[in-house]
Amino acid sequence: MGSGSARAAVVTGTSSGIGAACVELLVTRGWRVFAGVRKVEDAERLAAAGAVPLSMDVTDGAGLAAAAAAVEEAVGAAGIQGLVNNAGVAVPGPLELLPVEDFQRQLDINLTGVLRCGQAFLPLLRAGRGRMVNISSMAGRIAAPMLGAYHASKWGLEGLSDSWRRELIPQGLWVALVEPGAVRSEIWDTANADAERMLEGIPEAGKRLYGPMIDASRTLVEQIVPRAIPAAAVAEAVLRALESPKPRTRYVVGRDARWALRAARWLPDKWLDRLMLKRKG
Repeated sequence: MGSGSARAAVVTGTSSGIGAACVELLVTRGWRVFAGVRKVEDAERLAAAGAVPLSMDVTDGAGLAAAAAAVEEAVGAAGIQGLVNNAGVAVPGPLELLPVEDFQRQLDINLTGVLRCGQAFLPLLRAGRGRMVNISSMAGRIAAPMLGAYHASKWGLEGLSDSWRRELIPQGLWVALVEPGAVRSEIWDTANADAERMLEGIPEAGKRLYGPMIDASRTLVEQIVPRAIPAAAVAEAVLRALESPKPRTRYVVGRDARWALRAARWLPDKWLDRLMLKRKG
């Protein structure tokens, strides 16, 4: 796993944000990066940056099997040394009014998608004696209102990753979690668009019940985004998880994540309830 050896990694969700930053950093470190994308224009940009674009949708099992076969053809018996599961979305909204199909889509991408990718690429990871790195969030260990579906997906990812690590340790493999706080990423724009779409369908009674909290949440996001850490900081943690001689189980990234997780560990739930509801207006 030294920086001078030939290594290959598959990274999902590389069109922007954390995934794109991971591709850029790994390429500069000499990794051969297979970058999962869904759009042709993103594939062309990543190829120009030195990556190998890989057509991939984490909700499509057959497509993932085809992607794994393409990588196997490229790397042969050497396998891959890294699998970075980054693809994800954030579906906002009060749980009472959240369409079930939106909740299912959240879990299908952020949680079941990781399972699909792991199952597809684990034979190659085993051949390469590599590591799986799953991009979680501080949202996987502390939950706020209006993002219940996202929290469910990340809390599930935490448990999935711990179980998978304990299953794979006897095989000489490792699974690490990266838990950033707020990150400057296009995921905020997508979440805002989803929120707008959902708000249009909320009945008046729902707006009366949840309107103030929805408005306060949107204001809070507007305040957080300018102070969010760059995606490159998360990529650095991913690199450490892949290259460190003694990798950790978890990499917390960002001052906000460190403070939030300390609060979650030491404060009673009712205190956390008050703090969060105060921030949510």
